[in-house]
Amino acid sequence: MKNILILHGPNLNLLGEREPAIYGTTTLAEINTHLFSLKDQNDLRIFQSNHEGVLIDYIHQFRQWADAIIINPGALTHYSYALRDAIAAFVKPVIEVHLSDITKRESFRHHSVLEGLPNCSRILGKGAAGYYEALQSLIHQSE
Repeated sequence: MKNILILHGPNLNLLGEREPAIYGTTTLAEINTHLFSLKDQNDLRIFQSNHEGVLIDYIHQFRQWADAIIINPGALTHYSYALRDAIAAFVKPVIEVHLSDITKRESFRHHSVLEGLPNCSRILGKGAAGYYEALQSLIHQSE
């Protein structure tokens, strides 16, 4: 059994209504419900916050409990070195998920401060399915 922390960053609470042409029509509640249905014997803790410090606090609070993290940092992806430091200190597997492909959007979105961290991989542009792929990947690691 694995303990997996799933963090949703700023504005993801508006999924389903915010720019559906980019982010899709699936709501955050629907994504979370589907994640729980896939969890198998694993324990999930899922949080969303629009505040950088709150997300960092969750990483710190659950760093001993969690075996892995799935995170969509939203816009914090591009500039939050504090979030990067928290992820770097976690040292266990982290999967950064983005609903859209940030490398094919506005130039300011191309860079992720998490890129290059040895414990962090990325899934881009797969919509809500990116979360499900991340969870399945973590569940099946080292089985």
